[in-house]
Amino acid sequence: MRSFDYSLDYSKLNLREHPELYAIGKGEQGVLLVEPYKSEILPHWRFKTPEIATRSSEKIYSLFLQYLADEDFVGADMARKFLQMGYTRSRRYANYKGGRKYEGPVPADKKGQSGAHGRPQKDRQAEDPVKAASARIFKAKWDQARQHPEYLRQKAAFIEKYPKGS
Repeated sequence: MRSFDYSLDYSKLNLREHPELYAIGKGEQGVLLVEPYKSEILPHWRFKTPEIATRSSEKIYSLFLQYLADEDFVGADMARKFLQMGYTRSRRYANYKGGRKYEGPVPADKKGQSGAHGRPQKDRQAEDPVKAASARIFKAKWDQARQHPEYLRQKAAFIEKYPKGS
């Protein structure tokens, strides 16, 4: 799987019009960059409580289904990434108070990048049962999305049409 291309200026690109520029990447790569999908999905992405996570994951999953119905694989994949991110962020908050996994601030030259950047990882804390429940809700929807037969069909077609995007 090709990594997401962070060298592109996504603020000036509309990947609905240029799907050939999209890279599926690994995990959640590019989830907060790719327009117009980020603007369509992000307002619905919440996980503070299980009730909020349920509404959020159901809304994002309904967008996922609509993108599939519209034969818009990039949109469906972005919705899948938001469901995945709902799970991973909920888990982080379940394991680390305030969601902070690493000690100290991110060095100025590393801002906007992911990872620890040499900072020590905090010890896991007692699991927050509310965030853990939110994580389970998002995980169920994420699993549903990534195993959806139409998603798998469109993903294969996308990879065949745009081999550089896989």
